[in-house]
Amino acid sequence: MIGGVQLRAASSRGCQVTAQSETHSEHGAGDGREIGTAAGPVPPRLADCGDEQLLAALLEGMDAALFAFDADGAVTHWNREAERILGWTQEEAVGRRWLTGWAVRAADAEDVRARLLGAMKAPGRQVHEVALLRKDGGRVLVRMQSSGVRGPDGRPAGVYCAFSEVHTQIGLERSIALSEALFEDAGWGVVLVDADLRPAIANVHAARALRVGRTALLGRPLGELVDQGVEELESALQQVLAEGPQPGPAELWVTLRAEPGKAGKANKTDDAGRETRGDKGGRTDRAGRDSGGDPGRDLRRCWRSGFLRLVSPMAEETPVPLGVAWFFQDVTEARRAEQDAARFRFRGNQLHRAARAAAECEDPMESATVHLDFALAGFADHALLDLVAGGPDGPGGPGGADGASAVRLVRTAEAPALGSAATGVPVRYPEGHPAFQAYERCGPVRASAGGPAAEGWARARRWPEGTVHGLCVVLRSRGRSLGVLTFLRGASRRGFDRSDAAYAESVADRVAAAVDLARALA
Repeated sequence: MIGGVQLRAASSRGCQVTAQSETHSEHGAGDGREIGTAAGPVPPRLADCGDEQLLAALLEGMDAALFAFDADGAVTHWNREAERILGWTQEEAVGRRWLTGWAVRAADAEDVRARLLGAMKAPGRQVHEVALLRKDGGRVLVRMQSSGVRGPDGRPAGVYCAFSEVHTQIGLERSIALSEALFEDAGWGVVLVDADLRPAIANVHAARALRVGRTALLGRPLGELVDQGVEELESALQQVLAEGPQPGPAELWVTLRAEPGKAGKANKTDDAGRETRGDKGGRTDRAGRDSGGDPGRDLRRCWRSGFLRLVSPMAEETPVPLGVAWFFQDVTEARRAEQDAARFRFRGNQLHRAARAAAECEDPMESATVHLDFALAGFADHALLDLVAGGPDGPGGPGGADGASAVRLVRTAEAPALGSAATGVPVRYPEGHPAFQAYERCGPVRASAGGPAAEGWARARRWPEGTVHGLCVVLRSRGRSLGVLTFLRGASRRGFDRSDAAYAESVADRVAAAVDLARALA
């Protein structure tokens, strides 16, 4: 009894229901309508349908072909997929005994019958491959799974057989095997990203590349794993979701987020802004390779990536994307080697051009500034030439009574010229300045701003505003220190590394020779 209407199943086979109204009526909650009178047919419920209708729906909706025999070998069931593969309709198949002569060749009939009888009596499933006949006379090789059906008394009552074409089954098995191989043995990273751009599945190689655990990677936003470059990565994933795969692989430069507790180690200065790294202050990555003094070098990676849109094979109409398969391989070392080679060639060419241009200068100091101008291209934003007052190792030099702290450096040239070049006035560098450190050590000193000390860092060192990276190298000629050459970079450039220091020393050697010649001729 539901709402004054009694539902009665008229026929379990026809899955029909009727509505019988009661002699009284009830009112809805404030709507003034009576629901005691029949307002139309009541929709049928699945529980009111008979088992035969439910079984028929299941058999017709299966993706695999299926037929069944009773204990006497008569065909009792034959679904639509079996009709599609073999061509025999349900009316033509149901009622026949076994498959001899119509679905199986006479030569194979005894073997097929023996297998079906064995499956009827044996426990579990039996899997075998057999050749069946189509209605048009052609043969098709199928992989069949047979299992016995037992009655209430436990005796064999029949056997059912589910089968599919062998090439279809092999294709499915290959797809499954490929998926397992990609996620276990692949030499490149594989990540399945869902429609929300969150990793859903990842293999061991991908987890190792992202520096997180395989399970910890799943479900996390990409922004928690990748710092710089995450926008480009997400844009590529969204484009594949919307428009399909790209025509070719793409190379993405990304910077991984530092591990917890190590984020502060990327700065090269302490909280007071003092330089903590000299020429020997480089660091090594996890593989033991020198990172050139750049703490974030091993966190910046280049991934050669390919993307595939994933859609469900079950969808008949316009498929809805399930996500993106992201394949990537780390090509950082190869790309860095190419960049280093290109940089080395460019710098070699610059040194050659600078030497040819300086050879045409009559004044040695002019040739020194020519070297500075050529050195700046693609290398730094500013170059400062500070010479020791009074000549090499002059008053206040390392040999003076006051020690190295009393060295007086005079600004002699700048590139590009800022209007204060060649003033002849000593530069008021504070104690512990990188220029003094380079002069003391007779080697390059690198310094960078970072952390709370970034504000006012350049001003405190008497460097142009906006400077965040500095490299100081000593000028040496004939065994004497003539001064310090400083290269500066702004925030748009990376910090100086060991290769930059080596190039700066090459420039300093040429500038020192020109300065020494100018003083000898004076």
